Amino acid sequence: MTNLDLWIVNVALESIGRDLPGSSLPGLSWVLNAYAVALAALLIVAGRAGDRIGHRRLFLIGTAIFTTASLGCALAPNLGVLIGARVIQATGAALQLPTSLALLLASVPVERRHSVARSWAAVGGLAAASGPVLGGLLVEVDWRWVFVINLPIGVATLLAGRRVLPHPAPRNQQPLPDLFGSALLTVAVATLTGAIVQGPDWGWSSVAVVMLLVAAGLALATFLWRCTRHSVPLLELPLLRVRSFAVANVGTFVFGVAFAIMLLSNALWCQGVWHYSALRTGLAMAPGPAVVPVVTIASNRLVRRIGPGPASAAGCLLFAVAMMWRVVAADATPDFVTDLLPSMLISGIGVGLALGTLIASGTTALPADRSATGAAVLNTGRQVASSVGVAILVAVLGTATIRGASVAAFHHAWIVAAALSGLAALTSAFLPHGRQGPARSKRGTVEFEVPAATGS
Repeated sequence: MTNLDLWIVNVALESIGRDLPGSSLPGLSWVLNAYAVALAALLIVAGRAGDRIGHRRLFLIGTAIFTTASLGCALAPNLGVLIGARVIQATGAALQLPTSLALLLASVPVERRHSVARSWAAVGGLAAASGPVLGGLLVEVDWRWVFVINLPIGVATLLAGRRVLPHPAPRNQQPLPDLFGSALLTVAVATLTGAIVQGPDWGWSSVAVVMLLVAAGLALATFLWRCTRHSVPLLELPLLRVRSFAVANVGTFVFGVAFAIMLLSNALWCQGVWHYSALRTGLAMAPGPAVVPVVTIASNRLVRRIGPGPASAAGCLLFAVAMMWRVVAADATPDFVTDLLPSMLISGIGVGLALGTLIASGTTALPADRSATGAAVLNTGRQVASSVGVAILVAVLGTATIRGASVAAFHHAWIVAAALSGLAALTSAFLPHGRQGPARSKRGTVEFEVPAATGS
């Protein structure tokens, strides 16, 4: 449901801007960014809460919140209310994401955890495959229906979840993590995103932008300081001593920035430059996400054979090739077959190889009682990356309206995405292939031992 929402809202953004007067591209970007920032700030808290009070309970609560907030989004009379409802929606998503993976991992033997984690990512890809087309169909009726669609899915999930979800016992009874740290992370990401989004309009050297950047730096520094001092920090920094976990987080973050640029830029390009309808835009964007779950599942044997590092690096490089394809092929004259279609297919293969492998490598590198927390850390990085990626795209396009960006500006955005994906490939190459020695860490009353990782 959360993956479906991501793709649908990107396709619907142009229609939202037309319906809500005075909505500039920087303002509309907060429909995506407010969701991403709130989700990033709450994921680790939710993951730790799931470890402490039960994954099943928290997953069902999150589903109920997400479903209710979706109704609020559908009824929003203006952009401000819509953004506020998106923040509440993100709260529900934060409870769902880490606990869903933890429930899945609790249902299978240890030796199957890596493959199952990659399949979990593939299910998200399946939702993404249907998202653009479904979003286009719904926007043809009214953009508000892109949120209404969550209601039957949410209700069905609640009814089925109460009957079939497992009841794993809470594994961890420590207190909830540093809530003030969560607030600091929110401030850091929101101010950084705001500075990047508003930089072209306000001026990069303007007092307002400089103050936002200073606030972001101070908030991030204070957040990291509290993580080293607080008895129950929001982010357990010793977890990053586990090589697979640390590399997977960095790789996922950098790749996530590139992915966010690709996703929104393609939707804006189709509607703003080629003047496609929302439905035609959805159909044009569907081939890429459609191949993601197929590649993710089909590449399980390849990942086991060559290791997660080479597999994810290859995926990142393919994604970079897809972005450069658009730089070479794209112009204002619509040419789906030789421009967008090859790029979407190549990027879909790249995402299928890279993202599932990185997520699986990170989540399976930690012990079972840190599974939800580990998934939360990874997904927090993805959400921060999404916010930063959207902000970078808005800054590069440098326009006050969705239909005002130049072809050259889009080319520059794709070059940035390709460079970031290349950096993610370099990072992924450091994923270990083989066994690591156990790492032991202690934080206050929390002590855990990281088991040996096979890397596949």
